[in-house]
Formats: sequence, C-alpha cells, structure tokens
Amino acid sequence: MVLVNVLDYEAAAAATLGPGPLGYFAGGAGDEVTLRENVAAYGRYLLRPRVLVDVGQCATTTTVLGREIAMPLLVAPVAFQRLAHPDGEVATARAALAAGTIMCLSTIATASPAEVAETGAHRWFQLYAMRDHALTTELIEQARSCGYSALLLTVDAPVPGRRERDLRTAVALPPELKVASLGRGDLTPADVLRFVSPSLTWDDVERIRAEAGLPLLLKGVQTGDDARRACEVGVAGIVVSNHGGRQLDGVAATIDLLPEIVAAVDGRVEVLLDGGIRRGVDVVKALALGARAVLVGRPALWGLAVAGEEGVRSVLGLLQAEILNALQLLGCPSPEDVTAAHVSPRP
Repeated sequence: MVLVNVLDYEAAAAATLGPGPLGYFAGGAGDEVTLRENVAAYGRYLLRPRVLVDVGQCATTTTVLGREIAMPLLVAPVAFQRLAHPDGEVATARAALAAGTIMCLSTIATASPAEVAETGAHRWFQLYAMRDHALTTELIEQARSCGYSALLLTVDAPVPGRRERDLRTAVALPPELKVASLGRGDLTPADVLRFVSPSLTWDDVERIRAEAGLPLLLKGVQTGDDARRACEVGVAGIVVSNHGGRQLDGVAATIDLLPEIVAAVDGRVEVLLDGGIRRGVDVVKALALGARAVLVGRPALWGLAVAGEEGVRSVLGLLQAEILNALQLLGCPSPEDVTAAHVSPRP
C-alpha cells in the first residue's frame, strides 16, 4: 500500500497496533463528539486564493517564540509512545530534528527528558502540575538541565477524562516500560493523571512561571476570558487545545475557538493550536484565523506506529509538502503572508 497522506498512515497504524494501544491513541472521551468535531470543523472554513502572485520562491519557514523552524507545525506531546513502537519518543525526536521543527515531550513519556535531549532535537517539555509540588519542581529542573527551551503547562486535565475505549481494553504500560520522568511502571493512563493536581489555579501558574526560568505556554485554553487572564499573568504563549477530545466531551472544536482567543490576546502573545490537523490546508486555515503555528500529535504517532523514525519523518514531510502546495495555490509566498482575507466561513 502506498501511503500518501495522514489518513493512509492512520489506517496502516490501526492494522499494526493492538486493541489497547490503538484505543488509547485514537480514542476520546465520552461519546467522542469533540474528537470527531476537531477534524470535521475544518470543513466549515473555505480558503480564498489570490491569483497572479509570484510564488516561485515560496517557503514554509516561520518562527515560534523567536526560533526559526522549517514549517508552522510542531510535534505535540503524546504520552506512552513506546506502546506504539520500541523507539518511542526518541524516534519522534529524531524525526522532528530531521524535519527542522520542535518536539514537545510529554511528562508521561516512556523516554526520559535526557534520552530525548541526546537526539539534539529542538525541544519543549509538556508539564503537568503534580499534587506533590516537589515533583513538579523536579520535572521543571529535569527539563531545564536537559536544555528544553520552553514549558507547555497543560491546564485542561485537573482530573482524567472518561475515556471509554481505555476502560474496555484496560490499557496499561507493560512491566518493561515506565513513565520515565516519574520512574514508575505498570500504570494505566488514568493512574498517571491521578498524580496531577486537581487544585491548579492562576496563582500556581504565576508561581510556576517564576520558578521555571523558561518561557511558559498554557496548553488547553478554550475561552477568550482565560486567554486574557493568561496574558495578564505573563505567559509566553497559548495553545488552543481541548486535549484532542480526550478530556471534556462536548466542547467546541479548537479551530472554532481560535478566532475568539486570538481577538482576546490582541497580539500580546503567540497563539498556537492543536486538534484535528490532518492536512496542510488545515494548517493554512489555522494561520488565516490567527494561529502562529499548529501542533500535531496523532499524525506523528501513526507514522511512528507504522515505521518508527522513518514513519514520523514521512508524515512530517508529507505535511510540509501539503503546506507548501497550499501556500502556493493560495497566493502566499510564506506563512506570514496568510491573513484573515484568505479564509471565510462556509455559507
């Protein structure tokens, strides 16, 4: 089978993974309404190309937090990647390095921050605030000492979402795998999230920001009011996210939330988005609605499951090719040339 897009990789991964890992990576919360909406919502926006624009030297390069990357697409944090492939997060990081973009490592990864740092990939660390603040401090120190350049504080998971696929399969880490940053094994995804504090507040965000010594982005913002508050406490950026439809089912698709949050931020910090990205045209639509860049989790994971590092490289490469093609046909020589005039709601 020739794999030419993300959906092909998803189908190939589904044929490769066992029921437990597949359900964990593919599934969402509740009736999975938000999981489906994240993808479907991109169809509610239409692109508006401009013609007779010189796109002979079109490029996908952009910057995020001042760092130049090869395209406006980062690799999102995804937990338990060695359930998909023995090389796990290390393979994903190597592929991100080859693609010229940023790898975001999950707190509940099966590779340690040090292992991923050894790849040389440009890297951010996704942080959960733990019930034991000393453990949170230890995680921050691991990230800082291993050269991670930003923290993504996840704020939409004070308690685990009800993920029924996981309940049916009883998915858990096998004994030979551990959550590397915690040094624990034989855990279910829900077990790990019970380490997370359900009492995180804006005061804690300010304390973590001051303690981190690194740019702090909030991941999981879904309203303009929270976006404004995030700017007031001094974060470096916001990731519009509903946790891939894995937390509260029935919330809006992230692409539908984006305009409200961009308006609330009003240029004070960079806004990124994850959830539902499956095509290069999806990325361009997000740029037109005000995102600086997007993060993709499941697409990279499908590549990992199919062919390890090479599979992730292939997925990132095909998405970059689709972004380039979309920019050229839209009449935009670079991501910075994409504006609100290039998109409209479907009538």
